[in-house]
Amino acid sequence: GEVLLSSSKRWALMHENRETDEAPLEQLLARLSPCDLVLIEGYKRDRHDKIEVNRKATGKSLIALEDPTIRAVASDQVHEGLEINQFDLDDTKQIADFILRQCGLMQTNAPAPTKGVRNDCFALPKGVDWVPVDEALDRLHQAMNVVVERSEIKVKDAEGCILAAPVFAARSNPPAANSAIDGYGFAHRSTGDGPQELTLVDGRSAAGAPYRAQVPDGAAVRILTGALIPDGVDTVVMQEDVTVVGNAVQFNGPVKAGMNLRKVGEDVIKGTQVLSAHHALNAADLALLSGLGVRDISVFAPLRVGILSTGDELVAADNGVAQADKTYDANRPMLMAMVRKWGHHAVDLGHAPDDRNALRAYLNKASRTVDVILTSGGASAGEEDHLSAILNAEGGLVAWRIALKPGRPLALGTWQGVPLFGLPGNPVAAFVCAAIFAHPSLAVMAGGEWTKPQGFMLPAAFTKSKKQGRREYLRARIKDGKAEVFQSEGSGRISGLSWASGLVELGDEAQEITNGDMVRFIPYASLGL
Repeated sequence: GEVLLSSSKRWALMHENRETDEAPLEQLLARLSPCDLVLIEGYKRDRHDKIEVNRKATGKSLIALEDPTIRAVASDQVHEGLEINQFDLDDTKQIADFILRQCGLMQTNAPAPTKGVRNDCFALPKGVDWVPVDEALDRLHQAMNVVVERSEIKVKDAEGCILAAPVFAARSNPPAANSAIDGYGFAHRSTGDGPQELTLVDGRSAAGAPYRAQVPDGAAVRILTGALIPDGVDTVVMQEDVTVVGNAVQFNGPVKAGMNLRKVGEDVIKGTQVLSAHHALNAADLALLSGLGVRDISVFAPLRVGILSTGDELVAADNGVAQADKTYDANRPMLMAMVRKWGHHAVDLGHAPDDRNALRAYLNKASRTVDVILTSGGASAGEEDHLSAILNAEGGLVAWRIALKPGRPLALGTWQGVPLFGLPGNPVAAFVCAAIFAHPSLAVMAGGEWTKPQGFMLPAAFTKSKKQGRREYLRARIKDGKAEVFQSEGSGRISGLSWASGLVELGDEAQEITNGDMVRFIPYASLGL
């Protein structure tokens, strides 16, 4: 039943399949030691990735390309009209690199990080003045790229990190067939209809302590939940359905073959991609990877987001009582909290006064320590809007007039190659612009995926006449199954942000909303908050 082949370089032990069905691919792979890549030659029965290899091939020999699992052709000639990768049969390096890329062992899924974005990436076409929200989001999506480095870390330390490469199962789950219940295992062919009685073997199979011997036909073994299935067993009957009499078990037949067994790999098969690059890892992902034997993964470093407030009128709330001509800085603590909630590293850049030399110094320092800068205030075109002026003169600046309420002005640019988002100074407008525009942009810069907020329709508990031309976001919350909005739309009413649990989004078109009309509600959680 066994044949040993041996040479000075290697040995292989071959087993004969006798009176048993041919083992499926996942069972064959489960016999291998943990490895990163399996190369299979000539085995075409199952659906695994394949390369068609041939010399002096004719059209007839390429009929196999109808198989969707064939990823490429390696040949000594070019086949016209084939919409598939083709390689020179003798170019082994190119073929090997292709295999590594297909299996995720050569990182191509994550773009190489670059410092910042192009200076012209935010430029608008000539003649464009007002930018609709959807167009602004599309342009941002196209402009963004990864700006952080990659590193290798342990899975146990990876909560909240973003994958820089896909992850593949290091072993199958379950790694071997096991019992789904507490009961008794036996060979199904030993049973039939009517009353059944099987002799119990000595010993049992428990989780972590399997029964090592083979269970003969006509016998049964005590087996517990999670225990490996011993040789000679293919069916398990639950203990509640049997009666133990002496050294035998009795139950009524017939029973279904294979019942109460968890098959090897029925959850995940070894080598299967389980998570893709750019995925943000959570607790459930760590459970999955740990359960599949994955130890080390490639992730992106945390995105460092600098938060800078500007304006002589601002004072920090912890600096004591302010005079009436001063405004407490609400934006910086708000934006710091939002950035941390999105999973990034928030860096407090402080408060810059309305002085260009001072502002230049703040920006120069920030460009050496952070990956992206969020500012609030000074983004318009007034004489005290020094941020716009200095970016126009010394950096890259595009002032987008978004067809949005609240939060029309949005300054986008770079400072020494570092992307900069100039948010409105009004806290409500800064909140909305950060949630709608900065949130998905920062996700891409951090190596993650562009996110779109998910909302749902609710009946309105308000009335409103909306003009055409601008997208509107109203502070709102759900009460008695309806969306009610804050009593005032004034963007100076900061209390509405805390009062609300989300935003009602009204489209660009004119609308007459009455009580009971369906409106789109976006919960804060869908904005990552």
